[in-house]
Amino acid sequence: MRKLATGPLAAFAVAIAPASGPAAAYGIDDWPTHVVFADGADLGLSAQYQFDTNRFSDDRLPDGSHRFDDESANRRKELGFYLRKKGVYDLGTVYDFWNKQWLDTYARVQSQALFGADYGAFRIGYTKTPVGFEGVTSSRATSFLETALPIQAFYENRRTGIDWAFERPRYRVDLGYYFGQDLQGDNDGTTVGGRVAVTPVKAAGQVLHLGVSASRESPDASTDGQGRRNRPSIRPRARPEAALTPVRLVDTGTLGDVDTIDRLGLEALWIDGPWSLQGEVLTLAVERSRGLPDFRGHGYYVFGSWIATGESRPYSGGNSGNVKPKGRWGALEWLLRYSAVDLDDGAIRGGRQHDWTLGANWYLTPYVKFQANYVKAASRRQGLDLDPAVFQLRAQVFF
Repeated sequence: MRKLATGPLAAFAVAIAPASGPAAAYGIDDWPTHVVFADGADLGLSAQYQFDTNRFSDDRLPDGSHRFDDESANRRKELGFYLRKKGVYDLGTVYDFWNKQWLDTYARVQSQALFGADYGAFRIGYTKTPVGFEGVTSSRATSFLETALPIQAFYENRRTGIDWAFERPRYRVDLGYYFGQDLQGDNDGTTVGGRVAVTPVKAAGQVLHLGVSASRESPDASTDGQGRRNRPSIRPRARPEAALTPVRLVDTGTLGDVDTIDRLGLEALWIDGPWSLQGEVLTLAVERSRGLPDFRGHGYYVFGSWIATGESRPYSGGNSGNVKPKGRWGALEWLLRYSAVDLDDGAIRGGRQHDWTLGANWYLTPYVKFQANYVKAASRRQGLDLDPAVFQLRAQVFF
């Protein structure tokens, strides 16, 4: 039996509210969520709320039952604060009350303020690891509702550590060493990684970004709350680019006794006015002990975007952001993505999957965004073929 749930209409009413007055897309950059002191220090709040609806079809199993349940639910409920002084320092923390997890929590200082010369920015805290272009994109600025298959399967996510970012007009370098658990108390071990991107073209509405990233993770055994010792492990898997379902069409199962995990990414972004292309290739190599088989997985995605209202995707800090609407009725973006992941390697049969996603984004104001995605998936795992489709909607408010 499918599970049908009605979403809180109030969430949509709140999302639409900023458009009701004459300041719909204009003059609302100074929301009363921060205060700037006489010395230039800026203290403020940040928040993000997302509400999603997923509707599945073409998902019948051989016994006639449905593999997925339809769902409408909150996706994120984030609240944070920041304190920053331009060119000197910034610090902040964010907590997601819906998913019950800490997000970016850090302090960063600019070398210019310390040494009188720009040697980059130094940061300590709980932040994202560098391998995965879509992975390091802010969740409020993702082009699609969910990240592509290989990002879901291979991205390491956040860890506690230190990093350094150095940027010049034609390139950017990020290096990090991560030595602690995540802030949920999981994922013991260390990771060293980096990302280098060149930008031979970088101007408003004109960008060419080419990058490479790599990391080596050395996971440690951990002890859970009941005192049980768990050997280091990893579990590559992916949802069908719809996050409200717990079902994965591809899944290696838990791979235990892991010594090292190597990740490698190649990325590219091209922006030319209202048009853009973005793509990425990712590989994962897992070395295991005790005579267990190693694992190699790989995947890629590519997507195109056209902003029908004429705006361009913004680019800064080595990544893209949300479109800033210029017109009274916002900005409209159309997108198409293809993604694929292969989790079959020797005796480990995690499966293969590829998805086509048609997307539309309506940036009503700089703080309100509506998204629609239609995903058509095709998967095969251990002799079972399943090719579901899912229609998704999201209402999002953020500042």
